[in-house]
Amino acid sequence: MDKVGPLWCFLVFVFIFTQTAKINGSTNTKGNDNVMGVIGAIVDNSSRIGKEERLAMKMALEDFYYRFNQSLVLEVRNSQGQPIQAALEAMDLINTQQVQAILGPQTWEETSLVAEVGSKSDIPIFSFANTTPKWAAERWPFLLQASTNEFNQMKAVAAIVESWEWQRVTVIYEDRDSSATSVLPHLSNALREVGAEISQLVALAPFASSSLSKELARLKEGQCRVFVVHLSLSLADKLFEMAKRMKMMESDYVWITTDPVTSLVHAMNATTISNMQGILGVKSYFPETGGHFKEFHRRFRKRFRSEHPEENNHEPDIFAAQAYDAAWTVALAMRESNKVPPLLLEKVFHSDFHGLSGKVEFIDNKLVSLNIFQIVNVMGKSYRELGFWSYGHGFSENINENAAYNSSMKVLGQVFWPGGPWYTPRGWTLPTSTNPLKIGVPAAANFKEYVKVEYDQFESNISYTGFAIDVFKATLEELPFYLPYNFLPFNGTYNALVEQIQLKIFDAVVGDVTIVAGRYQYAEFTHPYTESGIVMVVPVISKTSNRAWLFMKPFTMAMWILTGVINFYNGFVIWLLERNNCPELKGSVLNQMGMLIWLAFNTLLSTNGARLHSNLSRMTMVVWLFVALVIMQTYTANLTSMLTVQHLGPTVTDIETLKSSNAIIGHCSGSFLSRYLVEVLHFNPNNIKNFSSTEAYAHALKNGEIAAAFLDVPLANLFLAKYCTGFTKAGPTYKVGGFGFAFPRGSPLLSSITEALLKVSESGQLRELENNMITSAKCEDVEPDKETPSLSPNSFLVLFILSGGTSTIALLVYILRVDRSILRHKIMWRVMRTIMGHWGSQKRRFSRRVSDLAENASNSSNTFELRNQV
Repeated sequence: MDKVGPLWCFLVFVFIFTQTAKINGSTNTKGNDNVMGVIGAIVDNSSRIGKEERLAMKMALEDFYYRFNQSLVLEVRNSQGQPIQAALEAMDLINTQQVQAILGPQTWEETSLVAEVGSKSDIPIFSFANTTPKWAAERWPFLLQASTNEFNQMKAVAAIVESWEWQRVTVIYEDRDSSATSVLPHLSNALREVGAEISQLVALAPFASSSLSKELARLKEGQCRVFVVHLSLSLADKLFEMAKRMKMMESDYVWITTDPVTSLVHAMNATTISNMQGILGVKSYFPETGGHFKEFHRRFRKRFRSEHPEENNHEPDIFAAQAYDAAWTVALAMRESNKVPPLLLEKVFHSDFHGLSGKVEFIDNKLVSLNIFQIVNVMGKSYRELGFWSYGHGFSENINENAAYNSSMKVLGQVFWPGGPWYTPRGWTLPTSTNPLKIGVPAAANFKEYVKVEYDQFESNISYTGFAIDVFKATLEELPFYLPYNFLPFNGTYNALVEQIQLKIFDAVVGDVTIVAGRYQYAEFTHPYTESGIVMVVPVISKTSNRAWLFMKPFTMAMWILTGVINFYNGFVIWLLERNNCPELKGSVLNQMGMLIWLAFNTLLSTNGARLHSNLSRMTMVVWLFVALVIMQTYTANLTSMLTVQHLGPTVTDIETLKSSNAIIGHCSGSFLSRYLVEVLHFNPNNIKNFSSTEAYAHALKNGEIAAAFLDVPLANLFLAKYCTGFTKAGPTYKVGGFGFAFPRGSPLLSSITEALLKVSESGQLRELENNMITSAKCEDVEPDKETPSLSPNSFLVLFILSGGTSTIALLVYILRVDRSILRHKIMWRVMRTIMGHWGSQKRRFSRRVSDLAENASNSSNTFELRNQV
């Protein structure tokens, strides 16, 4: 008996140790007869997430045993949150415990090392990390992401930012590779899609350090007041404690948290909750309905309370649900694959069922992403569920079949913001007198009328004047708030000046800065305050020199035609009235046509009233000579004006002429035009010169150093106002953006400045400032060139009606007087038929003569001869 006693005690000790090991590190204590294999798990026992995952996996394998009567041993190891420790535990599980799969760990840093260990033995690794790079599946084919990624969650954050019209956010993240390489690019893209952007990134070390207070102090001095927090729970706790101490959890601040912080709000203690009052949170949603979940929920709370009495809250969250589903997935795959790793992995890939966390399905080695997220608002001792955000739908108060969706979060109701204000924070703060805007100004502007920077050596100060400066000051007067600023000179190109905004050297740029697409990578621009476009300025030459047809220009073509028609018509009437008194007007048709034309133009140039025999002819002639006198005098005066007044025209009319002649052209120093002329207008770079002053432009154009200069339209207008006698615009206007003020991308000030600038423009103040600038440079000694216009028939319409009407009246009187004779003998009709016959036929020669026609004896006494030539 003495020997049996110690042996019995030893056996009892072994039994108790075995059962304890199974409770703490394995499942299925029903026996080892139906054990299919061993599953390893690596968690951080010190974290809330690790505690939930461990219990959930044990419960999953227990439920599997009760359903299929097959047990699996679960060997759980503690990584202590250290990647090296996780790798060592993985090696022990594989080499010592002979596990067929490993569940966990939680972070990507741990996962990458465990995957490297598992790849050597082809052991499937089911990672609980929220982010996994795309290349991971190629390097480690046996690595699977058993938790949903956070990419869609970033879109939910961007939707919140868009709802409240915030344009810039500051992202505070934990300095881990998973956040920097995976989450942040997706958040940046999501924000860019809604018209917002990341103002700055703040990387915090995973451990507490003195740099936390320094980073928050720097953020407090900045203008952005919207902060997106993507941290672990322990680091977020320290962040909000420090933020409250620095009075950054008060009015006008906005804090948005993501997983894992938001999903663990229910487990936070009262102190942490009090530090987070007013934050908005986005958490992964999983359906907490159905009999299976309710049973799991009841059992989980009971066991979690008994195993972890130090925790204040015992509710399971998404991490517990995903761990349960992952363990169940592996157990099903091992049951069907007989523990063969490749076959096990294949069975996992074919998983398709609804678990506690939702649909369990793997695509490209990753669990399908969640499409629904819950929006919560920390308030009081816990949090308030505001509603949901669904991918592709938007915000809704519920997720029922009849749910109403909206793109704006405002439909979810009033939000309790930090500090408890009733209004929505605008997300940014105005500069103060101690921290004014730093505005860059081009110190070497070519056109001083726009920007002029003068250094006063005696008073050691700098003055800033010019049209652009005046417009900016007028714009600030229209703002509903005071905006302190300081001008700072910059010597360099305009592209470099705008780039200083991205480099955080300047907060804005004011000057003659052209709005072009290439500069939007550095900044954004207000509405242009000048006319947009690029024009070509060239010297001028006289347009009236060496013009062979200049004598035609006093009259328009219509005037010339109408003058000829009226002249011919009057000649015809006189010929008809006088033909019976002048033998020379008789004869062949060809002879009569020649006399008709001669009479028409002779009446315009001479006075033959004494030789006319008919009063009708004299009346027609008097009116026509009056009209002819007026027309000739007007023609002479207009032609004299054209010959004596100098008319100027461009030396070059289009850029094709410049390129074909290989001419040299010029543009402003430091402007974007150098690239534009080469890449867009296709000029030879060797034929382009830059100039730094208006005087240099004028001198180069006059002496032929350059054939043309390309300027922005407002600068060209100013140049031509100053040198109005020798230069002109030529060719088309090439559209570009005009001048504008530059601000950082996503700047909250941009919309207010643009609105104020439009008010200045619409009030007429902008036009007045521009006119004052142009007037100050206008030529005073030369009148503007006005080209003498060609005269049209509208100027002589009354005279033409008077002359034509008089001739028509004379013709009608003549016809009525000789009507009987014409009807009796039809002589005139025969003459007209003969004339029409000869005009209508080009093949018939003029053979008939009017003089051969038989004359009626009764009309011989009425005929008379012309005594004198008309």
